[in-house]
Amino acid sequence: MSAYSAPVADMRFVLRHLAGLSDVARLPGAEGADPELVDQILDEAARFAAGVLAPLNRVGDQEGSRLENGLVRTPAGFRDAYHAFVEAGWNSLPFDPGHGGQGLPWLVGTAVGEMWASANMAFSLCPLLTQGAIELLSHHASPEQKAAYLPDMIAGTWTGTMNLTEPHAGSDLGLIRTRAVPAGDGTYRITGQKIFITWGDHDLAENIIHMVLARTPDAPAGSRGISLFIVPRQLLDTDGRPGARNDVRTVSLEHKLGIHASPTCVLSFGDAGLGREDGGAVGFRVGAENRGLEYMFTMMNNARLSVGLEGVAIAERAYQLARSYALSRVQSREIGAADPAPAPIARHPDVRRMLLSMRARAEASRALAYVVAGALDQALRHPDEEARKQHQAFVDLMIPVVKAWSTDLGVEVASTGIQVHGGIGFVEESGAAQHLRDARIAPIYEGTNGIQANDLLFRKLGRDGGLAARTLIARMRTDLDGATDDISGPVTAGIDTLETATAWMVEQQRTHPQRAAAGAVPYLQILGTVAGGWLMARSARAAAQALAAGENPAFHQAKIATARFYAAHEMPVADARLRTLTTGGDAVTGFEVDWL
Repeated sequence: MSAYSAPVADMRFVLRHLAGLSDVARLPGAEGADPELVDQILDEAARFAAGVLAPLNRVGDQEGSRLENGLVRTPAGFRDAYHAFVEAGWNSLPFDPGHGGQGLPWLVGTAVGEMWASANMAFSLCPLLTQGAIELLSHHASPEQKAAYLPDMIAGTWTGTMNLTEPHAGSDLGLIRTRAVPAGDGTYRITGQKIFITWGDHDLAENIIHMVLARTPDAPAGSRGISLFIVPRQLLDTDGRPGARNDVRTVSLEHKLGIHASPTCVLSFGDAGLGREDGGAVGFRVGAENRGLEYMFTMMNNARLSVGLEGVAIAERAYQLARSYALSRVQSREIGAADPAPAPIARHPDVRRMLLSMRARAEASRALAYVVAGALDQALRHPDEEARKQHQAFVDLMIPVVKAWSTDLGVEVASTGIQVHGGIGFVEESGAAQHLRDARIAPIYEGTNGIQANDLLFRKLGRDGGLAARTLIARMRTDLDGATDDISGPVTAGIDTLETATAWMVEQQRTHPQRAAAGAVPYLQILGTVAGGWLMARSARAAAQALAAGENPAFHQAKIATARFYAAHEMPVADARLRTLTTGGDAVTGFEVDWL
């Protein structure tokens, strides 16, 4: 297995030329994100990712976390790595300085987060969930709750989780049964069971703060009757430090396809027999009763951007491994070469095609994730209200695309990585198989990719009649000015396809919602593919300008060549998806369920 080396040069390129780091750094409260500081942060993060986290990736996969006598034990080295992570201040990077954060933009945190996920996806899930919990509490908790929980969570000495799913209730959260009964002292007693709780228990941190959805006794049925509660693993004592164990028990750990080091827990609330006469885990309601699902979406949307980034990260790691192997593996004579000696397989056209597809997809999905993160900073910090609204509309439109398109690409790229290796890729020792196994959860996390497509269709296009999409399409057309014909031609054709698909979907979701829903995934794929092409065209233009100025010729020539490959090989997919979209829906809805 090759070592991981963060693609810092490409990250800097995207931050500066596509995601607008200089504009973000001028926003109120983000002035500290000057290019020199960001360069230092990226360099230090790259060293930490390569030197501390990446060496544990294989160890974590082989050992896995385990449940022993009711306690979860993480693989060798994980505790020390997490303590080093916290001591270095990495957990606090994007958070409010008022609670101990560093106040850096989400754009910077996104680039750093990619490194954590590439180096060790299983490890990265712990701070990812904590990040979401911090965001939720920052927006919806009371001042007292913020003071009690945020400083330690931002520091990373406490971690956070989200507790939604139950054995009988997956994505349909209106079916949850976990109960929250008022105790008469302002607290609640939580009883029930939650499943698939990522890092729901572990030995890394002093305390774990669970965000739990539950129903109060008089709550209305369905999703309107869900409230949100803070349920600490250990209750806080009078000094605000972890004290007595709460009535939360890890029943079992799931046996999974991948991310073995990340403990996925079944948690039981209220049956651990800890001696309380009133029964149940002690919970503290966040915000108003029956608004828990609304609050949880703050955490879920944050997590969806981060999960999309996992697709980028695993694609990059799989590409690096495949590239290293292809450059060193000598086999067969190069086609058309005078030298009869066997050549590295990277010289064979089909292997080069696979490597270029991996590289182009990783770069396109990285560009999209960073651009959306930069827009998120603008939506949160821009002094002009109208500008904030415009950026938020773009973020809302693209969050499901980043999540779904990027994670689907992550799986495809990891699978291609195995193909580049040939038979050895199917052998665990190569490391290629782990990347595919780890990648496969990302299209399921935080709402399956089909749910993301329905969100894009019914909530985003349906809410504004496609206005945000049409605004983006106009922006794409303007940005193509100055691009070379071999790139602008295929990308322009893709934009035309996206425009046609958008108009069709807006109409169908109003008149034939079943047909529209059958085409929701192809539409999302069209939007992702075309958005990727738009940003690759912008990359090529920026690289050409840098090349003309004599800056780093090899890097910028490669950027242009990768954009050309994307235009030639990826953009035609959009047109094929359009035909599926407009003619394939009836083939789905016309097939009776009883025939399956």
